[in-house]
Amino acid sequence: MIEELLPQAVVAVETYGDEGADEAESGLHPQEAALVVRAVAKRRREFAVVRACARRAMEKLGVPPQPVLPGERGAPRWPDGLVGSMTHCDGYGAATLARATDLASLGIDAEPHQELPTGVLPAVSLPAETERLERLSTERPEIHWDRLLFSAKESVYKAWFPLTGLWLEFTEAELDLYADPGEHLSGGFRAHLLVPGPVVDGHRLDHFDGRWTVQRGLVATAVTVPHVP
Repeated sequence: MIEELLPQAVVAVETYGDEGADEAESGLHPQEAALVVRAVAKRRREFAVVRACARRAMEKLGVPPQPVLPGERGAPRWPDGLVGSMTHCDGYGAATLARATDLASLGIDAEPHQELPTGVLPAVSLPAETERLERLSTERPEIHWDRLLFSAKESVYKAWFPLTGLWLEFTEAELDLYADPGEHLSGGFRAHLLVPGPVVDGHRLDHFDGRWTVQRGLVATAVTVPHVP
């Protein structure tokens, strides 16, 4: 699912349900296991599954598998020369990796394809976004656009943070979402940065672009930040 949102330079590994969960837990590196020793079982399994996905992605890139430990603000610390992102929700986990020479950054997110809980949308959206969601919900009512907006902003932040080391509030990026023509539950989005963007290859960025899809009861989003020629 997530792979179709990303360019060929990105390696993606994903799991559904409890696929490989027991093996993932037993395969945690000691430094990783120490971080979740007091966590509830669900948290430990999710933590282990996405790291197993990450190590399989490393292998696909020819990089020796190694621990994935949290860095500043919990962002994963990747091996030198790699950029990547991870996500998990009920019944799904995924990790994506690329060489830093191919992409400046990337971010992924997956969520259950359900309406956001009451009160969440006003906290994560701008007035212009709310108006767009109302129009989109009329045109394509089969899509939970509020959850899609939330997921897309999560992907934007995951791509933003490694480039800046700074927090990005939900209201500091304004998103334009669109659906692909036809019956496919897929599309794209542009995130207009409302604060000074990261500098990539000597150029300050003012937006990120991303893709989304709805499949198997999930909504998945991805942002890739290419190098600037």
